[in-house]
Amino acid sequence: MIDSHAHLDSPRYDEDRDALLTRAWDAGVRTILSIGIGEGPDTMHQALDLSRAYAGQPGVPKIYATAGVHPHEARLADDAAYAKLDELLEQPNVLACGEIGLDYYYDHSPRDEQKLVFTRQMEIAAAHRKPIVIHCRPSDNSTNAWDDTLDILESRWSRTGLGGILHCFTGEWTHARRAMDLGFMISFAGNITFPKAQPIRDVLAQVPLDRILIETDAPFLAPVPNRGKRNEPAWVAEVATKVAEVKSLSAEEAAFRTTENFHRFFGTGSTAKN
Repeated sequence: MIDSHAHLDSPRYDEDRDALLTRAWDAGVRTILSIGIGEGPDTMHQALDLSRAYAGQPGVPKIYATAGVHPHEARLADDAAYAKLDELLEQPNVLACGEIGLDYYYDHSPRDEQKLVFTRQMEIAAAHRKPIVIHCRPSDNSTNAWDDTLDILESRWSRTGLGGILHCFTGEWTHARRAMDLGFMISFAGNITFPKAQPIRDVLAQVPLDRILIETDAPFLAPVPNRGKRNEPAWVAEVATKVAEVKSLSAEEAAFRTTENFHRFFGTGSTAKN
């Protein structure tokens, strides 16, 4: 399996990160995409640091990284942050720019500023020919952030042909379809196991299997039966199981196919059943 979105550099893992990665390996996770937003722009390099620190170590998953400024910290993006992002996206183990996008739920940064920072990071990603990982969270009872995100992607990103990932998808089918038309993968997280998440599962049922990724968003959104606990990459198995249930597959097939999808999208190698 591949956990296509985990915050491995979270301070919540500082005391047991080695053990956490061993548990992931033992659960069948062979690759993790470590999201490089840090605690803000100053620490977006930490995901790459982990990728390098664990490279080649037996019994732990292969770690790739991303780099970006989360919309929560858009107000902190300055020339130094953009220069740092530019440098990080040069590195081969940094597969994508992200997570970037819009968050209208918390509004930690002004929305106009979020849009400007989102667009500037897309420009940097395009210059490096790297896809993007999208964070999108709307305000309550509204799709406004999804509509704005997709409008921006259609006007400013589609011409690159690079696509990306809609991380922790919570939108409607129309949003997923618009994104797939732009070459995006749709990634589902542990919240698809929640009892009230039937609308997300209904979208999952419609997304073609070759466009699906699975993730934990660890340490957040631990899936049932661990909901409320600190999440970790080993528990991506629960997401694979729910995808399998919705798509009428075996859990093994769901894990294999989503792994193939990741490697095909990022060009990181091929998989074989073993």
